[in-house]
Amino acid sequence: MNRPPLRNALTIDVEDYFQVSAFAAHIGRDEWPAIAGRVEANVDRILALLAPAGIHATFFTLGWIAERYPAMVRRIVAGGHELASHGYAHQRASAQTPAAFAADVGSSKAILEQTGGQAVSGYRAPSFSIGAANLWALDTLQRAGYRYSSSIYPIRHDHYGMPDAPRFAWYPNGAGSLLELPISTVRLWRRNLPAGGGGYFRLLPYAVSRWFLRRINSHDGQAGIFYFHPWELDPGQPRPAGIGLKTRLRHYLNLRRMEARLGALTRDFQWDRVDRIFLGKP
Repeated sequence: MNRPPLRNALTIDVEDYFQVSAFAAHIGRDEWPAIAGRVEANVDRILALLAPAGIHATFFTLGWIAERYPAMVRRIVAGGHELASHGYAHQRASAQTPAAFAADVGSSKAILEQTGGQAVSGYRAPSFSIGAANLWALDTLQRAGYRYSSSIYPIRHDHYGMPDAPRFAWYPNGAGSLLELPISTVRLWRRNLPAGGGGYFRLLPYAVSRWFLRRINSHDGQAGIFYFHPWELDPGQPRPAGIGLKTRLRHYLNLRRMEARLGALTRDFQWDRVDRIFLGKP
């Protein structure tokens, strides 16, 4: 008997190009207010891409962004998408004290709920910065009223990752606690390979990402979790001076191909919001 295709979770980390962690040493947070933002136009491009396909997604949004672009946040909600938290000012969870982290996730949740007019259930740490050394952050999220996190990436990476963590949805503190939803990976050659978007989606041929997601759906029988950023659809974004070669390659590679690849992704798979797939929200 043929089963209907699994719905995969489509997620967007809503931040502007100058807020990425790799640029932190070159662009200070005190400079952000003076920089001309591009996130609103890029988010509108994403909304226009998803609407004709009838796709609803989860937008992990910075509180800093929501304060400055409230109309954009309301357009996200009006489009039937889930509004979730990416923290306030894109600070890594691993670089904050417990008290500072609690203040960050609490304020971002409040700002998003007030702006968007809907409850915020989900959180994603900037740069997937929750791991073995700061699992206390999950308790903080639960106390703040979040129901799920998508912050632990079970891969080896030079800036983040917890490769021994489960590959699929799990409760780090037992059933009924905060649900952790890792970005998708494929298990090959006794290691986890990144299969859920980001720079890898731009680096590898589209056929590789399609094969990975199909394997997760068919071989593992699991919903995939895919992510990207609004700035990845913006090849005309300014290029700050002094950025190293490795960072330039990671950030700018194949930006011009991104929109077409996302279009193919929307046609090749079924997509929905995180809360509908994993929390059973109607």
